[in-house]
Amino acid sequence: MSSSLQDVAKAAGVSISTVSRSFTRPDLVSAKTRERVLGIANELNFSLSRSAAALKSGRALRIAVLMSGHIRLWFTASVIEGLNEVLSASGYDISIFQISSIEERREFFEMLPIRRNADAVIVVSFDIDNEETKQLASVGVPIIGINSVDPAERGFAAAVNIDDDQGSTLAARHLIALGHHDIAYISTNREVSLSFSVQGRFGSFISYCRSEGIEPQVIVCKVDANGKYQIGDVVTQLMSLPTMPTAIACQEDGIALPLMFQLERNGFRVPSDVSVIGYDDSFYTDDIGLTTIRQDPTEMARQAAHMTLDLIEGKTPDEPYATFPAHIMVRASTARAR
Repeated sequence: MSSSLQDVAKAAGVSISTVSRSFTRPDLVSAKTRERVLGIANELNFSLSRSAAALKSGRALRIAVLMSGHIRLWFTASVIEGLNEVLSASGYDISIFQISSIEERREFFEMLPIRRNADAVIVVSFDIDNEETKQLASVGVPIIGINSVDPAERGFAAAVNIDDDQGSTLAARHLIALGHHDIAYISTNREVSLSFSVQGRFGSFISYCRSEGIEPQVIVCKVDANGKYQIGDVVTQLMSLPTMPTAIACQEDGIALPLMFQLERNGFRVPSDVSVIGYDDSFYTDDIGLTTIRQDPTEMARQAAHMTLDLIEGKTPDEPYATFPAHIMVRASTARAR
């Protein structure tokens, strides 16, 4: 049988309002008190009605998260983990919206002010336009970006981004320092109308190589309807070049890891014949020995979540547009040019 708010307050030796705040406004309760209240509430099989809490606060207690990538992917899963860790503890649910085109994105921004079913919107890794930010700003719904394109210019209230320019420069500099001049860059070309933040990696990599007098070969990796990279086609394109590159830079680890295995199957030794560098430092890169550029989407998402809570409370984050530095993780997949 469920217990009441009063039962939990009595057992915990606190006021009814303290019990309520432990669920809906944890920032106003000490960690020790909240831990005791939640522990007793669990023992007494008590749960606070979210609808009642939402009605009282005037909020939906829901954050809309717009994503284009499949949830199973490392980056997407890491972002969800970081957001949920912070937002769930503060009494907010996450609603994930898969956005694959400008049309779907526009429909979302047109309907949200009417539905009023989210207290904030978090956009992950793609662009929005200024009219869409104005639509939400007019009803007091802040927009927060994670690896989003031009967040300040696009009207985001706050954003956290990896320094892709720094990361791509580190990757290019590493390969060139090892004596590589015949370099290929593997990028994706998703058949969607959105603009993605990872596209900036390509520009920075090519720009640095050109500043060193090197013109990389560009290979496009196709992505099927299920989000799977067509690595076999990439190998075919590489082997069709007049000469096989001595180094390959990949837009992300999701390309680099399977590419290493495909190259080995086709008789190319990594790194003896060809060096490979990725971007992300995702699952298994350390085990396999992939040299890569490290980013931490879980920590980025945590910071974005804290920014979101501040904005909902009407506070301005201390650093509304934060940039996380990139780091190169040098491992066994790169070596001096033969």
